[in-house]
Amino acid sequence: MIVDFQHHYTPKELFKDKPVDGKTLNYDKNGVPSYIFHPLLYDLDAHIAMMDTAGIDVAVLSCAEGMCNPSLDVSRFLNDKMKEAERRYPGRFTGTAHAHPLGGKDAFREMARCAHDLGFPGIVITSEIDGKGLDSPELDPFWAEASRLGLYVFVHPALKLSFSEQFDVDDMARSVGREFSLVMATIRLINGGVFDRFPDLRLQMAHLSGGIASVLGRIRSYQDKDFWGTQGNAKHGRLPKRDFDHYLRERIVFDTAGFCGAVSSVKTALVELDPARIVFGSDYPQEIRDPVAVRDFVNGLRALGNTGTAILTGNRTLLIDAKARAA
Repeated sequence: MIVDFQHHYTPKELFKDKPVDGKTLNYDKNGVPSYIFHPLLYDLDAHIAMMDTAGIDVAVLSCAEGMCNPSLDVSRFLNDKMKEAERRYPGRFTGTAHAHPLGGKDAFREMARCAHDLGFPGIVITSEIDGKGLDSPELDPFWAEASRLGLYVFVHPALKLSFSEQFDVDDMARSVGREFSLVMATIRLINGGVFDRFPDLRLQMAHLSGGIASVLGRIRSYQDKDFWGTQGNAKHGRLPKRDFDHYLRERIVFDTAGFCGAVSSVKTALVELDPARIVFGSDYPQEIRDPVAVRDFVNGLRALGNTGTAILTGNRTLLIDAKARAA
């Protein structure tokens, strides 16, 4: 069974304007491209057709409009629409919980509803939240609640970066800025002690943690605080209880989305990341929209042999327990 762990759906009701020429691109306050709306986002029949073409059995749905949205009403609406999609297409879709991680008791009640009443296996948040890093102490109640409820946390790149001014040309916020945000989020989660404080926390990092494999040599070096002169500094001398790679090998699940179907990017990641910790994600229908392109991505992974098989089918139980979902 192939499960697509990064598959996006936006209900038509959340489209503020009719897409112009088939799509509408939103910009942030600094004039930086932020998010694109187009009809494929709500056309679930097209999603099913793509999945059939590519050989994908189940897609785990998440919605950009609900990732860390402060509106409880939007969260509840989205969660209900996710469940509606499950019911309309039995066995093909699985919903993801949407609730603001800093929303307090009301948000936590919605998380519980998603876990207990709706049966969702995970919750989606972004790599930056209202200008705060994921290691912020203010997020500790959220990590605790997700762990208590048994929800894995899917960390998607922030759609609007906290400091986007530096990405003011060439669409760099979307092409590389979001990936940099995921790399920073990964370092903060590890060195900030989030995994140490919450040993039961399960976490999916989008986009192979922003392509973190390509800079791991540098990251490892800067864990030597004595060598780099930051030992004893409260902010820059932080270290987790275990070595950095322990958390990559044991605590994080990475998905293959975010590279527009380029198998070469997955191969690059495999130099450093354990294939037993990687699950399939397509990023359909945003960074990849053509069903044939998704099929080619799946086939490209299959061509990796046992490694590709593990990514496509073997590792899904890291996030979704098949027996628990059936119950």
